[in-house]
Amino acid sequence: MSAIIPPDLSPPRRGVYEARSVLLIETSRALASAVTASLGVVDGIECILATTMKEARREIEQDCSRYLVAVSCLNLPDAPEGEIVDVLHEAGLPVIVLTGFLDDKRRVAMFERGVADYVVKDNMAGIEYVARAVARMYRNRQTKVLVVDDTRTFRDYASSLLRQHGYLTVSACDGVEALEVLNADPEIRVVVTDYMMPRMDGVTMVQQMRKVRSVDDLAIIAISNSSESSVLARFLKSGANDFLRKPFGIEEFYCRVDQNVDMLRAIVEARRLANCDFLTGLYNRRYFFGHAKRLHALALAGEARVVTAMIDIDHFKRINDTHGHHGGDTALVAVADCLSARTGNAGLVARFGGEEFAFIGRVGDGEDPLVCLDSIRTGIAGIDLRLDGQPVRITASIGATETPGVDLDAMLATADAAVYEAKELGRNRVVMR
Repeated sequence: MSAIIPPDLSPPRRGVYEARSVLLIETSRALASAVTASLGVVDGIECILATTMKEARREIEQDCSRYLVAVSCLNLPDAPEGEIVDVLHEAGLPVIVLTGFLDDKRRVAMFERGVADYVVKDNMAGIEYVARAVARMYRNRQTKVLVVDDTRTFRDYASSLLRQHGYLTVSACDGVEALEVLNADPEIRVVVTDYMMPRMDGVTMVQQMRKVRSVDDLAIIAISNSSESSVLARFLKSGANDFLRKPFGIEEFYCRVDQNVDMLRAIVEARRLANCDFLTGLYNRRYFFGHAKRLHALALAGEARVVTAMIDIDHFKRINDTHGHHGGDTALVAVADCLSARTGNAGLVARFGGEEFAFIGRVGDGEDPLVCLDSIRTGIAGIDLRLDGQPVRITASIGATETPGVDLDAMLATADAAVYEAKELGRNRVVMR
């Protein structure tokens, strides 16, 4: 079937997730144990301990690509002056420093050396912060930032700061180029932009960007050294989310970017909770109707072939009665996973409630929707599920139609009637009406 891809509710996934380990370099076994335990709550993160710079070098030389970040104290037996930071930089690893003492001078000095972050290790709050910082850097590898400035030096500087926190970066030399880059790359989630630029200034660029990307989808942070008092207000009224004046502190820069990314993630999570079924992760009934109506309108106008199907698990009550509701939930999740794998981007699938699912998708020229639907049926019948140590056979009856009817409800009613026919004919089959 022809691909239809509804708006993704989660950030794009990429191969950058291969780096899942944290290199912890710490001489105190007690502190190392506490940090390791704290990092253990970050899903998929493994902690590798080194107690000297020599051990750290050995770990890096064995396989540096496995490490997401290094968390290191500054005073090691064989590197008492913080030399470990330079070693980690040479290896291309972001560094979170563990320190027992910090003042403004030392904080500035650390950031000037390219440290990604720091933690004062005098209490449990500091240790917990390490876990939050690592989790953030891991998530940041899903987030692409566009840096816009007519000065190559600043573009490189801001991009290097962002990469220290795990962000993916692209750049543009002015507003015109930035619009071209943004339109070509829907994965960009943050824009960091200057004000004064040739061809198109930052304020005009923000206005143009807001015509295609909303504040819920794209965060824009303006940065300017302009002495005009109105620049801040103009940027914000044009659609920027935040503003920084040059020169800015590195720590403030990180805080502003991270807070705006947190806002976008909160919006994504809110959308997911509103539009997805809690148990299975599939789209829910409300989301299905909102997006299926657009496809149905094309079918009604004769502009596309569209198939709608209802999928009902056979004898589901028997599974619940035998294995309890937890067993029934496990079966529902297994079926949902099968539906996601079998439909892919070829249509929109949702849980309607109970053991009932719905599917809608375009049909390409020369395609037979029965082939796709029977693939779904055989996939469900092939699920290898064991509950309470016993094999549980799962099958589904599928009813479908290409007839649009007067509205989407009528089309779904036709498909639903076909489900009952499939059950009367013996279940585990597809009936088209």
